[in-house]
Amino acid sequence: MKLVRFTLDSSLPATTPDTSPLVKYGVVEKDVVIETRAGWVERTGAEWPLAQVRLLPPCWPSKIVCVGRNYHEHAKELGNPVPAEPVIFLKPPSALSAHGDPVIYPALASRVDYEGELGIVIGRRAKHVRPEEAPGYVLGYTCVNDVTARDLQKKDGQWMRAKGFDTFCPVGPWIVPRQQLELSQVHLRTWVNQQLRQEAKLDEMIFSPAEIIAYVTAVMTLEPGDLIATGTPAGVGPLAPGDFVRVEIEGVGVLENRVLAP
Repeated sequence: MKLVRFTLDSSLPATTPDTSPLVKYGVVEKDVVIETRAGWVERTGAEWPLAQVRLLPPCWPSKIVCVGRNYHEHAKELGNPVPAEPVIFLKPPSALSAHGDPVIYPALASRVDYEGELGIVIGRRAKHVRPEEAPGYVLGYTCVNDVTARDLQKKDGQWMRAKGFDTFCPVGPWIVPRQQLELSQVHLRTWVNQQLRQEAKLDEMIFSPAEIIAYVTAVMTLEPGDLIATGTPAGVGPLAPGDFVRVEIEGVGVLENRVLAP
């Protein structure tokens, strides 16, 4: 089963919230989108071919929590020490972009990097969660590209501006429920223009999803639909207008976006 947010209006912005009557929920089965009520619980009976709907980011988070330097080799390639505890930061929901939408290369930046990542979507309110309890708070998994203006990240010393531009958080195309995926043997791969740039097993993370959820919820309450981007492996690099980025996570899906000039 694949859980989606979608619309029949092809021009609807990716950042349209759930309060819009044009935003619908559904499940994908054999290239057909079946509409549901109350999230993904009750089916309405309406359905459309997948190719005829516009997929939106599969969750509408109150916050996007990201983890930096969560793979040994990525920390090394950036010249950073391996962290003793998760390094977390936020992206604004205004940075959300859907599968197939463009990533806009901002005029303020001179280097913009891709960062393919596993996304965790929270399924119920989570506060002070112990690691052993954490799986029960996960709705499912999705693909994320934590796009970063690397020059601004180095210049600013903190990451909000570098990570927070509009379109800098492509997510999707859907959520795969937690029960359908065993993460330990899953590979993440990122291609740019059909060239493989990143590849890692998800069990190579320094901090596991359960450890990340416990750490984050000791700081802030996570609400249903909140998104955690769990960090990127080694192989990050620059993008240019016209580049085509593909993030694939086995058993989850493929997220594709093209980079466009402002």
